[in-house]
Amino acid sequence: MRELIVLGGGAAGLMAAIQAARAGAKVTIIEHQSACGKKLLATGNGRCNLTNTQIRADAYHSHAPEAVAEVLRRFTVKDTLDFFSSLGLYLRDKNGWIYPYSLQARTVLHLLLTEAAHLGVKIETQTVIQDIRRTGTGRWALASSARTFEADAVIIAAGSKASNLPGADGSGYDLARSLGHKIHPVLPALVPLIGEGDYFRQWAGLRMEADVSVYLDGKKVGQERGEVQLTDYGVSGIPVFQLSRYAVEGIHEGKKAQVVLDLFPDVGAQKLEDLLRNRKKQSPYKDWMEVLLGIFPEKFCKIAAKRVKGTEKSIPRRLARELKHWSVPIKGSQDYIYAQVCMGGVDLRQVDPRTLESRLHEGLYFAGEILDVDGACGGYNLQWAWSSGAVAARAVCKKRRGRDHS
Repeated sequence: MRELIVLGGGAAGLMAAIQAARAGAKVTIIEHQSACGKKLLATGNGRCNLTNTQIRADAYHSHAPEAVAEVLRRFTVKDTLDFFSSLGLYLRDKNGWIYPYSLQARTVLHLLLTEAAHLGVKIETQTVIQDIRRTGTGRWALASSARTFEADAVIIAAGSKASNLPGADGSGYDLARSLGHKIHPVLPALVPLIGEGDYFRQWAGLRMEADVSVYLDGKKVGQERGEVQLTDYGVSGIPVFQLSRYAVEGIHEGKKAQVVLDLFPDVGAQKLEDLLRNRKKQSPYKDWMEVLLGIFPEKFCKIAAKRVKGTEKSIPRRLARELKHWSVPIKGSQDYIYAQVCMGGVDLRQVDPRTLESRLHEGLYFAGEILDVDGACGGYNLQWAWSSGAVAARAVCKKRRGRDHS
């Protein structure tokens, strides 16, 4: 029987442990939190968006996109759905976004932990691994302050710094780095953006439908549409989250980033200008803030009216342009505790995408967010966790035990 240590009891770690135990391995999960799956409980606002049936080409970002595609081919969305059905989880499909029917992440975690317990997976919580190394016999030794664990193989599924949980410090990166693995810069992704401006407190709390674009050094690099949350520090909401990685990475590289909002996306600039002129003509006694009222929220109307100056003839054109191209210079993002995931991590080019085994050390595997992969909102990051955890675990169990001792 092969002995496997899974470092990290999140989504990827639990999937890896269950898959390996089902294949006959003796599995121990080492988790530094007080319980496994705490971050999983917060996914999808507590509803746990398990996966997405529409795997878009641009759903994942990595320095090795072909490796990501290989892993996702080896454990597909269908495999994921079959796996959770085998646990007894009933699912619901919301336009391709897959959730537990209960809409409770706790349901998912309970079934994962129940299956792990049934399979005899041992779980060591509140245990921080400080050192990992290969022993003289070809096994792996993982040392905490209290004891040393040994196994034939190790899957590092320690997650990232993106969490509001205490102890989510990205320490797995240090372990990987100590073994010679390259770590791409780890930065928050799927995160609110902090703008430069003196009016944000005035629009805080508003939600507006918009086309959202991100520009780096004046070049458009991405666009999304949806409900934008206007905050006292800048902008948030799903379309902002989807694009945030471009702004964060650009700023890290020394580029100027800006978010441009089209706050009237269903109508062109000329039609909006005509609409504003007609409204003013119909009610000449109204000031421009009052002209805007009835189209936009009052708080925003006050900001927009103050933002545009000019003659009565030029203001409609200038207002229309501002509303179609509302620029928010970006100076940064909220911290890791507000990020859903991180970009960067262990370089996938140093990992065999067919097995997720290290190309540097036999018997060492990686899974989950510790790898240089980040996905869009909509279940893509959890799908990566399920796929990478399963691929690594199955590879561990397929390898002949003697090879780890060669």
